[in-house]
Amino acid sequence: MSGVRRTPLELYVHVPFCIRKCAYCDFVSGPADAEEMAGYVKALLSEIQAAGRMEKVSGYEVVSVFFGGGTPSILKASDVERVLKSIRMVFFMEEGAEITLEANPGTLTPEKLTAYRRAGINRLSLGLQSSDDRELALLGRIHTFDVFLESYRMVRDAGFSNVNVDLMAALPGQTEVSFRKSLEAVAELEPVPPEHVSVYSLIIEEGTPFYAAYHEQAEARAAGEADTGLLPSEEAERNMYYMARSFLKERGYDRYEISNFSRAGYECRHNIGYWTGVSYLGFGISASSYIEGKRFINGEDRKAYVEAMGELEEKRNSGAVLRKVRREEEIVTKDRAMEEFMFLGLRMMCGVSEKRFAERFGVSMEEIYGPVLEKMARDGLMVRDGIRSAWKLTEAGIDVSNYVLADFLL
Repeated sequence: MSGVRRTPLELYVHVPFCIRKCAYCDFVSGPADAEEMAGYVKALLSEIQAAGRMEKVSGYEVVSVFFGGGTPSILKASDVERVLKSIRMVFFMEEGAEITLEANPGTLTPEKLTAYRRAGINRLSLGLQSSDDRELALLGRIHTFDVFLESYRMVRDAGFSNVNVDLMAALPGQTEVSFRKSLEAVAELEPVPPEHVSVYSLIIEEGTPFYAAYHEQAEARAAGEADTGLLPSEEAERNMYYMARSFLKERGYDRYEISNFSRAGYECRHNIGYWTGVSYLGFGISASSYIEGKRFINGEDRKAYVEAMGELEEKRNSGAVLRKVRREEEIVTKDRAMEEFMFLGLRMMCGVSEKRFAERFGVSMEEIYGPVLEKMARDGLMVRDGIRSAWKLTEAGIDVSNYVLADFLL
């Protein structure tokens, strides 16, 4: 079947395990023993096989696979290999597909890394967050900066040449000085700095230990009242963002998305696909999918998920079992698809293409969003790139991106 043109598809595999849950984390994750992990991996394999029977995957080609969590590197390397082997049995894989695995410092070994490469993983994402051990302890991270350095050296020694490092800004007790030291530490990593750097601001999520500790300050700040000073001020947070942008640009990193920077050719293909509307399938609890005009999300109950996937081995009734696992299902309307095209695509520094909008929806961007675009341009929050026929956020627009993007809801 060579020469058959297939539609790009991305896969996400959720690994909901970690050694210890961080104080800021609201992801569906937590500690588990070896037996629980083994049962979950078996369930993942069943879901992958069932998706191959139920979804119309023959017309698709997988261009990226992303193991997220949680801490995917907590699994046995052989389990990661089994998952990728199952994926290759079910799906057509593009030659050179990007395969990313998130890893926490302190959970890697040379043996694991060798197995990852053997399995075809070609991109690793390491969660540093900060080079300051005091800040790491406040976050509840399991590693110190020295442990991160050891893991980073192992990754390079194993031959990985596409590595991302995550950093966080606006942490409790963090200053502009300490944040710059984290940037400098990443830029000076040996033997070579990472090809990709992600910089995210801390968000105080409800239900986390940080919410209990800091939500009063966040609420006071939102109301314009004096706060307690436990968290950096909004001005300091904004300065950290500007610092990251200029610092990384000087060192050869291009900001291609609001929070992501890379050297040329090392942009995260999986994330770009998500922001630009590529279809995707998610496996595991809380994983979401978007394919054939439908969006569905798996439930968050790990025990229920494992039990349901066990039924597949007995009944082989893939459709009924998967429908039981999926917590939400939505038919994505044309209006909804246009909204997402705009507020996801505008996260990209290149913006959203008028030509792609018209090709996809059969109507011009001006006809649907003309008044909004005019208003944003007048306020200096968006600009039209005449060469590319695309609309993108200005620096001022990025500062208030949530406000700008909300205006594209129909």
